[in-house]
Amino acid sequence: MFAPTKNSSSGLRAMAPLLTLALAVFLGVMFPLAGVRAGEKGMGTVAGTVVNAAGAPVPDARVTLQGADGSAPQTTQTNPHGRFFFPQLDNGYYDVRAYSNGAWSAWKHNIEVKTGKQTEVRLEVIPRKKTGE
Repeated sequence: MFAPTKNSSSGLRAMAPLLTLALAVFLGVMFPLAGVRAGEKGMGTVAGTVVNAAGAPVPDARVTLQGADGSAPQTTQTNPHGRFFFPQLDNGYYDVRAYSNGAWSAWKHNIEVKTGKQTEVRLEVIPRKKTGE
Protein backbone atom coordinates (compact mmCIF):
# COMPACT_ATOMS: atom_id res chain seq x y z
CA MET A 1 0.00 0.00 0.00
CA PHE A 2 1.06 3.60 -0.55
CA ALA A 3 2.17 5.48 2.53
CA PRO A 4 2.66 9.24 2.08
CA THR A 5 6.05 10.56 3.02
CA LYS A 6 7.49 14.01 3.51
CA ASN A 7 8.70 13.91 -0.10
CA SER A 8 5.33 13.10 -1.75
CA SER A 9 5.24 16.54 -3.38
CA SER A 10 8.51 15.85 -5.19
CA GLY A 11 6.54 14.35 -8.11
CA LEU A 12 4.68 17.64 -8.52
CA ARG A 13 7.95 19.56 -8.34
CA ALA A 14 9.38 17.35 -11.06
CA MET A 15 6.40 18.18 -13.31
CA ALA A 16 6.59 21.95 -12.69
CA PRO A 17 8.81 22.73 -15.72
CA LEU A 18 6.49 20.74 -17.98
CA LEU A 19 3.39 22.49 -16.58
CA THR A 20 5.06 25.89 -16.99
CA LEU A 21 5.87 25.12 -20.62
CA ALA A 22 2.31 23.94 -21.31
CA LEU A 23 0.90 27.13 -19.76
CA ALA A 24 3.27 29.32 -21.79
CA VAL A 25 2.28 27.58 -25.05
CA PHE A 26 -1.43 27.88 -24.22
CA LEU A 27 -1.17 31.60 -23.43
CA GLY A 28 1.02 32.24 -26.47
CA VAL A 29 -1.67 30.79 -28.71
CA MET A 30 -4.77 32.16 -26.99
CA PHE A 31 -3.78 35.79 -26.33
CA PRO A 32 -3.14 36.72 -29.99
CA LEU A 33 -6.48 35.15 -30.96
CA ALA A 34 -8.28 36.96 -28.15
CA GLY A 35 -6.79 40.27 -29.28
CA VAL A 36 -8.20 39.92 -32.79
CA ARG A 37 -11.59 38.96 -31.43
CA ALA A 38 -11.57 41.96 -29.12
CA GLY A 39 -11.31 44.30 -32.10
CA GLU A 40 -7.61 45.01 -32.29
CA LYS A 41 -6.36 45.99 -35.73
CA GLY A 42 -6.29 43.27 -38.32
CA MET A 43 -5.60 43.46 -42.00
CA GLY A 44 -7.73 42.59 -44.99
CA THR A 45 -7.86 43.54 -48.66
CA VAL A 46 -10.25 45.00 -51.21
CA ALA A 47 -9.99 43.81 -54.80
CA GLY A 48 -12.25 43.99 -57.78
CA THR A 49 -12.95 44.69 -61.40
CA VAL A 50 -13.88 47.86 -63.25
CA VAL A 51 -16.11 47.31 -66.27
CA ASN A 52 -17.82 49.54 -68.84
CA ALA A 53 -21.56 49.62 -69.64
CA ALA A 54 -21.11 46.60 -71.95
CA GLY A 55 -19.45 44.62 -69.14
CA ALA A 56 -15.98 44.70 -70.71
CA PRO A 57 -12.99 45.20 -68.38
CA VAL A 58 -11.59 48.74 -68.24
CA PRO A 59 -7.78 48.88 -68.15
CA ASP A 60 -5.96 51.85 -66.59
CA ALA A 61 -9.02 53.11 -64.70
CA ARG A 62 -8.27 55.13 -61.56
CA VAL A 63 -9.84 53.55 -58.48
CA THR A 64 -10.22 55.56 -55.27
CA LEU A 65 -10.77 53.95 -51.88
CA GLN A 66 -11.39 55.89 -48.66
CA GLY A 67 -12.70 55.26 -45.18
CA ALA A 68 -16.49 55.28 -44.98
CA ASP A 69 -16.13 58.61 -43.15
CA GLY A 70 -14.16 60.04 -46.10
CA SER A 71 -10.78 59.69 -44.40
CA ALA A 72 -7.45 58.53 -45.82
CA PRO A 73 -8.21 58.34 -49.55
CA GLN A 74 -5.86 56.28 -51.68
CA THR A 75 -5.81 55.43 -55.36
CA THR A 76 -4.62 52.68 -57.65
CA GLN A 77 -4.91 51.81 -61.34
CA THR A 78 -6.56 48.79 -62.87
CA ASN A 79 -4.41 46.29 -64.76
CA PRO A 80 -5.00 45.30 -68.43
CA HIS A 81 -7.84 43.03 -67.25
CA GLY A 82 -9.62 45.79 -65.34
CA ARG A 83 -8.55 44.37 -61.95
CA PHE A 84 -7.51 46.45 -58.93
CA PHE A 85 -6.19 45.63 -55.48
CA PHE A 86 -5.85 47.51 -52.17
CA PRO A 87 -3.71 45.43 -49.77
CA GLN A 88 -3.18 45.68 -46.02
CA LEU A 89 -6.28 47.62 -44.99
CA ASP A 90 -7.32 47.93 -41.37
CA ASN A 91 -10.57 46.27 -40.40
CA GLY A 92 -13.49 48.59 -40.99
CA TYR A 93 -15.75 50.06 -43.63
CA TYR A 94 -14.66 51.71 -46.87
CA ASP A 95 -16.12 53.47 -49.91
CA VAL A 96 -14.75 52.92 -53.41
CA ARG A 97 -15.35 54.29 -56.91
CA ALA A 98 -13.63 54.34 -60.31
CA TYR A 99 -12.93 56.86 -63.08
CA SER A 100 -11.88 56.36 -66.69
CA ASN A 101 -11.96 58.69 -69.71
CA GLY A 102 -14.60 61.03 -68.32
CA ALA A 103 -16.77 58.22 -66.94
CA TRP A 104 -17.36 57.61 -63.23
CA SER A 105 -18.78 54.66 -61.39
CA ALA A 106 -21.23 55.12 -58.56
CA TRP A 107 -19.73 54.99 -55.06
CA LYS A 108 -19.91 51.57 -53.43
CA HIS A 109 -20.43 52.43 -49.77
CA ASN A 110 -19.66 50.57 -46.55
CA ILE A 111 -17.55 47.79 -48.01
CA GLU A 112 -16.49 45.74 -45.00
CA VAL A 113 -12.87 44.68 -44.57
CA LYS A 114 -12.20 41.77 -42.22
CA THR A 115 -8.96 40.27 -40.96
CA GLY A 116 -7.47 37.81 -43.42
CA LYS A 117 -10.29 38.27 -45.93
CA GLN A 118 -10.44 39.73 -49.42
CA THR A 119 -13.59 41.70 -50.24
CA GLU A 120 -14.51 41.68 -53.95
CA VAL A 121 -16.09 44.73 -55.61
CA ARG A 122 -17.40 45.26 -59.15
CA LEU A 123 -17.54 48.84 -60.40
CA GLU A 124 -19.22 49.94 -63.62
CA VAL A 125 -18.09 53.21 -65.18
CA ILE A 126 -20.88 54.97 -67.03
CA PRO A 127 -20.18 57.89 -69.37
CA ARG A 128 -22.16 61.04 -68.70
CA LYS A 129 -24.82 61.83 -71.22
CA LYS A 130 -24.09 64.90 -73.28
CA THR A 131 -26.39 67.86 -72.87
CA GLY A 132 -29.35 67.65 -75.22
CA GLU A 133 -29.47 63.84 -75.40
